Amino acid sequence: MSSSRRLDYRVRPGGGLSGTLRVPGDKSISHRAVMLASLAKGSSYIQGFLAGEDCLCTMRAFQRMGVRIDQVGPTELRVHGVGQYALRALTPQPVELDMGNSGTAMRLMCGLMAGQTFSTRLIGDASLSNRPMRRVIDPLTQMGARIASQDGKAPLRIDPVLALQGIDYRSPVASAQVKSSILLAGLYAEGITAVSEPEPSRDHTERMLRTFGVRIDAQPGRARIAGGQLLRAANVKVPADISSAAFFLVGTAITPGARLRLLEVGVNPTRTGIIQILQRMGAEIELENPRDFGGEPVADLTVRGGRLRGIEIGRELVAAAIDEFPALFIAAACADGVTTVSGAEELRVKESDRIQSMVDGLSALGIEAQARPDGAVIRGGTLGSGEIDSRGDHRVAMSFAMAALRAQGEIRIRDVANVNTSFPGFASLAAQAGLGIREQAG
Repeated sequence: MSSSRRLDYRVRPGGGLSGTLRVPGDKSISHRAVMLASLAKGSSYIQGFLAGEDCLCTMRAFQRMGVRIDQVGPTELRVHGVGQYALRALTPQPVELDMGNSGTAMRLMCGLMAGQTFSTRLIGDASLSNRPMRRVIDPLTQMGARIASQDGKAPLRIDPVLALQGIDYRSPVASAQVKSSILLAGLYAEGITAVSEPEPSRDHTERMLRTFGVRIDAQPGRARIAGGQLLRAANVKVPADISSAAFFLVGTAITPGARLRLLEVGVNPTRTGIIQILQRMGAEIELENPRDFGGEPVADLTVRGGRLRGIEIGRELVAAAIDEFPALFIAAACADGVTTVSGAEELRVKESDRIQSMVDGLSALGIEAQARPDGAVIRGGTLGSGEIDSRGDHRVAMSFAMAALRAQGEIRIRDVANVNTSFPGFASLAAQAGLGIREQAG
C-alpha cells in the first residue's frame, strides 16, 4: 500500500454509463516524460501529467537528485533538465529513492541509475518489494552494472562503474519495462545496445527518446541505440491513459443501451489490445478525430453497450493488453458463453497475482471461473452481490467497481487506496458518468 489510510468502495447495482469524459494522463508516458526531461538540456513543459502517486514518486526522485521541477498546474510541469553538457549530471550524493508501488519506475530507474557516478538505493512498498527485478538486473549486469538485490527483489543497491558496455540482448519476455531499462542504460554505454523481444511490447520509450532528440533504430520487437547521445528539452502533451479508459470501455460495453465518449485517448498500436479484444467480443467501439500528441497517436473513443460473446484470447494479444486484463475478466463474466485467456502468465507478477485475484473475486460473485497457470477460463453468467478483496491492486479494485453495473446486488470492494497510484479521482469521475459508487473508510 502506498497509503496508510484504509479505503473501501461500495457500489450499487445497475445503472449505466453515459456522457463525455477524459480520464487522467497516461501513466507510462508520464514516467518517461519526467525521466527524459530531467536528463535533457534546457527546460521542458509537460502537459497532462498524471499526478498519481506512482508518477509523483518518479518526480520526487529526480528532485532529490538536483532537478528543479515546477508544478505550474494540476497536471502541468516545467522540468529544468540538468543535461547541459553531459548525461551524468544528476547530483552525486548517496541517494535512497522510494519508488512506491511502481514497477515501471523501479525497473526504468535501474537502467538510468546504472550509468551514474554515485551509488543509489531503490526501495518500494511491500507489493513492489515482492516483484521480480532479476529480469532487468541480469541484462544490466551483462552490460557491466553493479546491482545488489534481495534475492532478485527490492531493495536494490546500484553502485557506479567506470563504463557500461553495449550488448545485444534477446529478452525471454515481451516487456516494455525490461526493454526500456536496457535502452536507457544504453545511453550511458559504449557502443551499440540492442534489445529484441518474442512479441512487440509498448514502444513509448522509443517514441519519447526521439522526441528528446535521441537517434534510435526501432521496429516492432527490436530496438537499437548508440551510447553517448545528449537529450534536448521538448514539450510533451500526455494523452489520456488507455489503461484507465479500459474500465469505462468495459463498463459501457457490458451494459445494453449505454453510450459513452472518451476524449484524447492514447491509441498507440502497442496498447490497443483492449479495443481489439472487446470488438472481437462484439462491442461497438469507434475511433474518431485521430491526431498526434508528440509522436503518440490519439483519438476520441465512442463505445456503445450491447451483448458480448465469449472468445479465445491468445498470447498474440496479451502484450498489447497486459494491464487491461482485470477489466477484460469482467467483460468475460458478462458475455454469453466461455472466454479462455492463455499466454498471460505475466499477470501473476503484477501488483497482485491478477489471475488469482480476479478469479477469486468472480467466484465470490457467483461466476464460474477457473485459474490456469497462464490465464483463466471464465463462463459468462449472472453477477451476484458480495465482498471483494482487491489485495491492494488498483486495477482489480476498479474492475470490480464496473462489475456492479451488471450485478444483482451491492458490491463492496476492500482495500482500494492504491487506486490513487494510477487514477486519482476515479470514484468521482465514475459517479459523474453514472456508476453508483461511493468511498468509505475501511
